Amino acid sequence: MKVYGITNCNTVKKALDWFRDNQLMYEFHDFKKLGISPEKLREWDSKAGYEKFMNKQGLTWKQLDEPTKDSIKTNEDALLLLQHKTSMIKRPVIEDGDFLFFGFEESVYRAHFKKK
Repeated sequence: MKVYGITNCNTVKKALDWFRDNQLMYEFHDFKKLGISPEKLREWDSKAGYEKFMNKQGLTWKQLDEPTKDSIKTNEDALLLLQHKTSMIKRPVIEDGDFLFFGFEESVYRAHFKKK
């Protein structure tokens, strides 16, 4: 399992604590330090649609100027913005085989990981 996020994000901390409490092993990718590849963003987009992981509720989106917000016309526009402003990616991103989930929702985690 791979977990993408930012170490100082409270939601990421909750998820990582949940994984530790449930003795689940994971590899952590800090996209503030390591960035995120265009290929990975395209992969997530093809599986879930960028709307699922572009956080428009967060401060980073709210601080963007209107021309930048209005410039997002295509998936590629959105993915380019997300690559440069990784804090706009909904966190954490969980990849576990075919399972792809954005955010922390204990009931979803429980349902998926209890099957293992």
